[in-house]
Formats: sequence, structure tokens, C-alpha cells
Amino acid sequence: MASKGDNVVVSNMNLEKLLSMKGGKGEGSYANNSQAQALHARSMLHLLEEALDSVHLSSPEVPFVVVDLGCSCGNNTIYIVDVIIKHMIKRYESSGYEPPEFSAFFSDLPSNDFNTLFQLLPPLANNGGSSMEECLASNGQRSYFAAGVPGSFYRRLFPARSIDVFHSAFSLHWLSQMPETVLDRRSTAYNKGRVFIHGANESTANAYKKQFQTDLAEFLRARSIEMKRGGSMFLVCLGRTSVDPSDQGGAGLLFGTHFQDAWDDLVQEGLISSEKRDNFNIPVYAPSLQDFKEVVEADGSFTINKLEVFKGGSPLVVSRPDDAKEVGRALANSCRSVSGVLVDAHIGDKLSEELFSRVEQRATSHAKELLEQLQFFHIVASLSFA
Repeated sequence: MASKGDNVVVSNMNLEKLLSMKGGKGEGSYANNSQAQALHARSMLHLLEEALDSVHLSSPEVPFVVVDLGCSCGNNTIYIVDVIIKHMIKRYESSGYEPPEFSAFFSDLPSNDFNTLFQLLPPLANNGGSSMEECLASNGQRSYFAAGVPGSFYRRLFPARSIDVFHSAFSLHWLSQMPETVLDRRSTAYNKGRVFIHGANESTANAYKKQFQTDLAEFLRARSIEMKRGGSMFLVCLGRTSVDPSDQGGAGLLFGTHFQDAWDDLVQEGLISSEKRDNFNIPVYAPSLQDFKEVVEADGSFTINKLEVFKGGSPLVVSRPDDAKEVGRALANSCRSVSGVLVDAHIGDKLSEELFSRVEQRATSHAKELLEQLQFFHIVASLSFA
């Protein structure tokens, strides 16, 4: 294993305390680099609404509870929760019921920037106990009670049988920890020379896959206790179309090419040791449909209503596609908004700055092919509580 002193910050013990999307409102922040996720989420709204149509309408006396797992800290989570609640209100009304009160829990790891998220929340509409109709009529206000829930979604987070709808987008591809064999120099799964699974050997790829499936099984086990009978879950995570787990598709292009080369630059220039690089791995796994399905079926708590690979498009949102510099900056910011916190912890802010400026330079010189080739695919799963 990595020597303790050298690598203590990103040891598995600390991943849960440390991992978060980059907070605040700066150029490299998640809040300013999640437009692609917003576009992808909007393109899947019809699938989300289909999933919501299968939710059992419980008594209007009892609050209807929605959870966003892996909410991060931008506007996307607020937008989605709003869509879910408005859709459910319509369903109650068209069934001739008075809508219940709504409660929304925003959940993520404790290191998430909940402050930025809560500053973005619109004010609660029902001041003075006004009716749900008035809440909905008052634009720019929210019609639900909000709370933050810190903790890993690979464990229990809520009381048993308390949640109507779980939503999670672009989060489940994050592993709970790096498989220990991947960081162990004596193991055949040791990911020597790489910082990601993309292009790795079969043992490494299988270690990542096994970790993903163990994590997903834990996730489903926890939700199956927390969900109300008749509840529903809508999950979106990075996926891949290849059978081979070491071909990570869009995620591979994001973390396995220019980002990888930037680490190699730092090693070649003597700024970090090769061991320091090898002790860093991105804890992300883009599953295939089969990887995902095996776990849901083995768990058996949920009925699969829909499970498909959905073409999400490019994570690069640029206003001038012919401006190579803008494309390069977009790729570097995209990488940084999701992995920057881990990189900072592993090599320090100064070298991290150095690393991402290398990513930007390399991406700028490959701007045209990045725009053509960088496509994300997502696994979309709509599950009902069996």
C-alpha cells in the first residue's frame, strides 16, 4: 500500500470526508460548470415524468417526500426537485385530491458546499399558511419545505418507509472508495502509470467493476428500507456502450487522455514522483447496462420499469466552438469542477494549478477532435419498489 505519510489525504478512509464537487461560485466551480448536466437532465425530463406517473399517491394528510441524492451545489438540483413536485401536484389534482404538503431533502457528502446550495433556494412561498394554489401561482418561490442531509448514499440516510421519490443524477458513477488492490503495488490490479481505469489491464478493470457493483448493491439495500411502499426511484449515472470495462467512453476521454497526460508531464518534469501519480486514481466507473442490471436483479427489491443507455451529448458547453482556447478551458474546468478537490488534496493547490493548466494547453491543441469525439452516455433507470 502507499506509504501513509505520503498519501494520507486521499486514502480511502478520507474519500468520503473529502469528495465533493468544487464549491463556491468561481470559474472552476461546479455551480459554473454544470450546464452540460443541466442540458442532459432536461433532455430526460420525459423519462423522469414517466417514472413519477408510477408513484402511488398516498393520503393528502401525510407530507409527500422527495429526495435528491448527490445533489451537489448548483441550480440543477433545485430545478429537478421543482419539476418533480409540480408533476406530483398535477397528478393529485387530476385525481381529484387536495395536494399534500411537500418536503424535499437535498443530500450529499458532508464536504458538499451546502451554503451555496441554500443561498440559491428560492424563498418558501407559504408565508402565513397560504394555500398550495397560491404557492404555485407565486413565481420564483418554492412550494416545499427544504432540508439538507449530509452523508454517503451508500448507507442509510432516512427513517424506514419515509420516502416517496428518490432522484439521483450524475452521482452513482462515483465509487465509495478506490478498490485497495488498485493502489497496492504487489497486486496484479495495481494501476501503474495511470490515474484512471481507462485503458487499464483486466485485473484493474475488474477491481473497479466489482467495487461499483458492491456499492450499487449497498445503495439499493439502503433505499429499499427507506422507501414507502408504492414509491419510485429515478437514477441517472455515466454509462458506457462498450462491453469492456476498461473502455470508459466519454469518461475515458475526460480522465484518461489529456488529464492523464498532464500527470505524466508533472512526472517527467520532476515536479512529482511517478509513485505520487500512481497513488492517485479517479474513483469513477461508468457501468454498462449489464453491470447495472445484474445488481438490481440480484437485489430483488425493485422492479425495473425502464433501464436504457441514453445519449447525453458533450460535457463541453462552449459559445464559440471554433475558438480552441475556449474549448481547452472548458475541458480543464469540466475536469476541475469534479476532480479538483481530490487533486488539491493529493498534490496541493500550487501543483494542482500547474496540472490543470497543462490539461487546458493539451485540450486546446486537440479542440476540434474533442468537440467531435467527447460524448457522454448515461444509464437511465426507473425503478419501483417491488
